[in-house]
Amino acid sequence: MSADRLRASLLLAVTLATLVHLVVGNALAQGLGIAALGAYLLTQRGRLSGMARGLLWVAAGLTLVALWRHSAPGPLLFEAAGRFAFFATFVVALGLLRLPAYRSRLVRRCGQSMLLQPPGRRYPMLSLGSALFGIILNIGVLNLFAAMIEKSNTLGAAQGRAWVQRARRRRMMLALLRGFSLAPLISPMGIGVAVVLSSMPGVAWRELAPYVLGAAVLIFLVGWLVDRLTGPHPPAAGAGREAPSLLPLGRFALLLAGIVTLVFCLAGWLEVRLPIAALLGAPLGAFGWLAWQRRRLGGLGLVAAGRSLHRQLPWLLAPTRNEIVVLGAAGYLGHLCVGLVDTASLAAALTFLDTLGAWNAVLAMLLVMVLAQVGINPIVTVTLLAGILPALAIEGLAPPLIGASLMVGWALALMSSPMTASMLILSRFTGVPSTRIGYRWNGAFLCTAIPLLAGWFLLARFGS
Repeated sequence: MSADRLRASLLLAVTLATLVHLVVGNALAQGLGIAALGAYLLTQRGRLSGMARGLLWVAAGLTLVALWRHSAPGPLLFEAAGRFAFFATFVVALGLLRLPAYRSRLVRRCGQSMLLQPPGRRYPMLSLGSALFGIILNIGVLNLFAAMIEKSNTLGAAQGRAWVQRARRRRMMLALLRGFSLAPLISPMGIGVAVVLSSMPGVAWRELAPYVLGAAVLIFLVGWLVDRLTGPHPPAAGAGREAPSLLPLGRFALLLAGIVTLVFCLAGWLEVRLPIAALLGAPLGAFGWLAWQRRRLGGLGLVAAGRSLHRQLPWLLAPTRNEIVVLGAAGYLGHLCVGLVDTASLAAALTFLDTLGAWNAVLAMLLVMVLAQVGINPIVTVTLLAGILPALAIEGLAPPLIGASLMVGWALALMSSPMTASMLILSRFTGVPSTRIGYRWNGAFLCTAIPLLAGWFLLARFGS
């Protein structure tokens, strides 16, 4: 067995054991998943990024603090390790959707259709398209679409005008980034929903939806407006040319709606929370999509899909090692921090927050975004605040409002922090420093969107 096959097998064991635990409640299965996760991490020595290694060292240090300070460290560490396994399972389960998506002609046609839209429609199509594709491809949508943008945005397409080429690149990359950042808000299968709902068991997706979807619409409209106002708008070559059909994008939206519907149906049939249903629905949807692509090979494509999945699994999961470690370790740290905090003492020390009421939602949103600028992963911040703020029982600060503000702060962090993976990917493609993309390119948008989002949450408290 090759090393990549072994790592893929260990991740598959983590996923299956964690799913059994989440659906059935079997502690033995959780223990087996944690053991497989530990073995997987051992196989990654010398292969992780600096950020991933740093988070593991911090996790090790906080583990020692828990052993020293907590009255019952065993259960706390076991639950925290279970959180690590949960996020590893989340990455694997949603990552399976990338296999049929990367090989789909529909996905390629959608990308070409969006990029070839007239300038006036290019921003909304790219922004909405990257949000939809981000639900399935996650960070992969940035690699896919950024490469397509760089390939299509040639000097010839700009009629030899270098300044037009640079302006188009900036506008399309910002549309891609802002759209991708909306995916955690509009998707019930997103990592933001998983973190908030797993940290706040009393909150349901239907309670979050009005707040986060309204904020997503506001972010989209502000982005479109800023794009129109900041321009520039040079005359396009072939202005009378007919725009490509958006029918492929409509078909993809139907496919995505089918997968999301499957997730909600599983949540109802199995009586499990939405993040758990997403972990079950995403692999089923991926396998069904893969079988449909191979339906001409006989047997409804099921056998061919199974063989393809087995063959491609190591290739599919190998690049996710840093994502798994960063998300998992951040979830582990967040759970330990909540367990080590004395909530009663903290509530007494933070009584001044009572006077701020719904303004605390705005502060929470800003805190998630600001801490991301110095490298603190939003998962850590969101897990901590989602565990602490509801316990303070602040008047006018309903738990769904807290969860929604944390998710919006996470989206703003993705659009601004030079240390996020999304910003680093765009920096690699454009050759522009991530600080310039986040603060110069996106500065006008952030300065406009943040006050409006703050107003949205202050107004939304009346409906809570």
